[in-house]
Amino acid sequence: MKSLCKTLLAAGLSVALLSACSSNDNEEEVVTELTEIQATVFPEVNWSVSVGNGVGDYYSQLKPAVFYGHVYVADRNGTVVAYDQETSKVAWRKDLASEFKDTALAKTKEARIAAGVTVGRNKVFIGGESGLLVALDAKTGDVAWHAIASGELLSPPTVSEDSVAVHTSDGNFESFSIEDGSKLWTHEMQLPNLTLRGTGSAAYDSGGFFLGTADGKISVIVKNNGQVAWEQAVFSPTGGNEFTRMADVDMTPLILGDNLYAVSYNGNLVSMELRTGRVVWTRKYSSFNELAAAGVGLYVVDDHSRIYSVDRRNGLELWSNTTLTNRGLTSPAVIGSYIVVGDFEGYLHFIDRNTGEVAGRVEVDSDGLFSQPVVAGDKIYVQGRSGKLATVILP
Repeated sequence: MKSLCKTLLAAGLSVALLSACSSNDNEEEVVTELTEIQATVFPEVNWSVSVGNGVGDYYSQLKPAVFYGHVYVADRNGTVVAYDQETSKVAWRKDLASEFKDTALAKTKEARIAAGVTVGRNKVFIGGESGLLVALDAKTGDVAWHAIASGELLSPPTVSEDSVAVHTSDGNFESFSIEDGSKLWTHEMQLPNLTLRGTGSAAYDSGGFFLGTADGKISVIVKNNGQVAWEQAVFSPTGGNEFTRMADVDMTPLILGDNLYAVSYNGNLVSMELRTGRVVWTRKYSSFNELAAAGVGLYVVDDHSRIYSVDRRNGLELWSNTTLTNRGLTSPAVIGSYIVVGDFEGYLHFIDRNTGEVAGRVEVDSDGLFSQPVVAGDKIYVQGRSGKLATVILP
């Protein structure tokens, strides 16, 4: 199984493929330069701190988690820090590279953390490319347990009542006991010959893990035994080569009421019935980003950083914004009347939810933003490639 970097695929490889399909298509993908906007909102960086050395240019889905009155954040080298949410003071700090250098990381000598941060059941869960899964005590940072998964961990773990599950790069979905880290079961999935680098996290609801797969499906895996309850295609791959047949669902299915929403690369945005998987509607969009929602709106950032608002009741497009095309946008988040997305130059953009217009922006980290902003109350928590953790507010 081969994997491709998403940034490379979105910004370059897909262009070559499109050009090969049509001798008349000479258009090159161009990164949109920022232009002056008529700002109506003026976000400010309220607080920032450096957390380790960040993630550099490596693929990563690391983002902060806000829980139990703390902000938990990690860097690629294994630094994990908990900050008091009110005072911003360090509550505890842990160095996983040092903690496991003679045991679980003896071969790699590096932590290579890429999965997390997930907080639940009074624990902090973090994983890495070595397959290391660590559970830390949320109050003290002490190691509760660690386990080794069957492959790389590239997406945040998912917590249920008594287990934590991870989606590995080799196609397995594995469940571990919350209490002691013992493996409960493994669900094996066959991977296509070519996939995007990355995996989607599962959503958990009513005893089932809802998981996007590399072959373009949503699978519901029963928490108690690892068996499949139902499976439904988001997109059925077609085409004459491996590139055009790529249909990864590399996002966490979004559960809203009785429906589930998911989007695939090179494929579709769909609404499904939560209990049965019956497709309610489907629309043509290509994305590897998380979805966001507010009211009747679904918000999609596609694989070329175009932003769309879609009515989740029927799939009809409400508006689109192409002014940030190819700027390597993060997954969207919602705060009040705005959608927020980060870009590869480190700007956080505020998009009016009603009109789709850029209403404001602020620079956070000149090394770039790579993961979905986290909204908690009236603050936005953003992690930059340099290792900067920042909070952004709307005055």
